[in-house]
Amino acid sequence: MENDSKIELFEHRPVPKAIATLAIPTILSSLVMVIYNLADTYFVGMLNDSIQNAAVTFVAPVLLAFNAVNNLFGVGSSSLMSRSLGMKDYQMVRKTSAIGFYCTLFFATFIAIGCALFYKPLIYMLGSDVVTFEATYQYMLWTVMFGAVPAILNVVLAYMVRSEGASLHASIGTMSGCFLNIILDPIFILPWGLNMGAAGAGCATFISNCVACIYFFILLKVKKKNTYVSLSPKLFSFDKRVLTSIFAVGIPASIQNLLNVTGMTILNNLTSVYGTSAVAAIGITQKVNLVPTQIAMGLSQGIMPLISYCYASKNIERMKQTIITSIKICAIFAFSVAFIYYIQSDFFIKLFMSNAEIVSYGSSFLKGYCLGIPFLTFDFLCVGVYQAIGNGKISLFFAIARKIILEIPALFILNMIYPLYGLAYSQFIAEFILTVVAGIVMIQLFKKLYNENRE
Repeated sequence: MENDSKIELFEHRPVPKAIATLAIPTILSSLVMVIYNLADTYFVGMLNDSIQNAAVTFVAPVLLAFNAVNNLFGVGSSSLMSRSLGMKDYQMVRKTSAIGFYCTLFFATFIAIGCALFYKPLIYMLGSDVVTFEATYQYMLWTVMFGAVPAILNVVLAYMVRSEGASLHASIGTMSGCFLNIILDPIFILPWGLNMGAAGAGCATFISNCVACIYFFILLKVKKKNTYVSLSPKLFSFDKRVLTSIFAVGIPASIQNLLNVTGMTILNNLTSVYGTSAVAAIGITQKVNLVPTQIAMGLSQGIMPLISYCYASKNIERMKQTIITSIKICAIFAFSVAFIYYIQSDFFIKLFMSNAEIVSYGSSFLKGYCLGIPFLTFDFLCVGVYQAIGNGKISLFFAIARKIILEIPALFILNMIYPLYGLAYSQFIAEFILTVVAGIVMIQLFKKLYNENRE
């Protein structure tokens, strides 16, 4: 197999160009993912029905929970695959991809069946009530009960394809489904189309995720002789060494997302006390906040294969240059977005709904959220570094510190001090403190790596 292009990218291409090659397609894919996530809120918002908007907001934690499986087998498998490439162990890459794929298929199916069996208590636990129950159920039916498997599989396959440097193909696969979803949303949601409301948004999402999966299956079939990614059932096994390495990175990443779900559920429940307009507003604000969040995540995910490869091949200087360059990019971007969001908060909420009460709530929420953006982007980058090098313990520490120690307690405390509006500042407090800790931990990491190299 010809792998000269992979070696040139990971070992010889100038760091800024290597980052651009890996990260730009991933960031573009993340931007499209943002638009895709905003599409449901935007088109459902055109109905000017707070019940339909609340339904989308209530199901959001479950969709976020998909990332627990995405990260368990997507981040866990891709990290091991890239490190194996750095060590030139190509059979390990093939075996890891097969194990990761079939484990993902099992867990995604388990989630879909579990939610179908226990949908009633789940919907009420998410903060819904008798008024919003039916709309929430219809949206969940398509996005979770029918849609969990294709939604999770296409993300994990993108991670695997990206792990060997094929960021463009990974992004095309992801974006193909996203663009289709954006096209289908108004047709399924709005009165001039099928007039299905929130249920239509869910149906469009299901179809688009199926298309994305089909793209990856065709890609891997066509590139069978030019890729190390394998979905062959013959390579699947309960290999202890592979599973241990996947879980070492994947479990902390998965726990991080489950804690995000917990935090979002608590936030929705605390907000629901103030009415459906407040819930709709916080949902819109979270969607707007997805823009910088997904871009930061895109950069972090994009550079992970390069960091993994450099770490495994002991090219610490190149690894350091990659991280420093990425931090500079993050800082410029994050502060710019935070400034724009703060001075134009009304404008961004009005893009989704013109309801005066929702705009008022949302504008105040967005001003609180945007303060945490610069710190959140840096924290994502640091977590990505530790995932890339296979150090799950530090990733787990960041996850627990972010949610359990900092953000969730801040939600309750700030809500008591500054009812409702204080909820929007919990992210800023958590990410600011975590940035200080992350900086210290990163400095210690490189001291350790340089000392090991000298020895």
